[in-house]
Amino acid sequence: MAKLLYTMGEVAQMLGEAPSAVRYWSNYFEKYVKPQRNAKGNRLFHEDDIETLKQIQFLVKKQGLTLEGVAQKFREDRRSVESRVKVLSSLKAIREQLVAVRNVL
Repeated sequence: MAKLLYTMGEVAQMLGEAPSAVRYWSNYFEKYVKPQRNAKGNRLFHEDDIETLKQIQFLVKKQGLTLEGVAQKFREDRRSVESRVKVLSSLKAIREQLVAVRNVL
């Protein structure tokens, strides 16, 4: 059973980024990333928010876009970015499974 909400630390660990980067991206792209806040004021992210952060990470780290470039890409054609990130995630999962099989043999 998957969790409904993830803390900043958990999201940062999933992405392999520093919490400060995740916090900055969520503030910069507040139109797309809308974390809830708990009673203490800590951010809690939904799965959709995490997917959006993965897309931002892909565009910034892999494609070399600036944050303004990412915002423009989201305005123009966000669906192509979504599909690319999903394909890359699937390929990464397949690779991990193949490596696990190879290690068992």
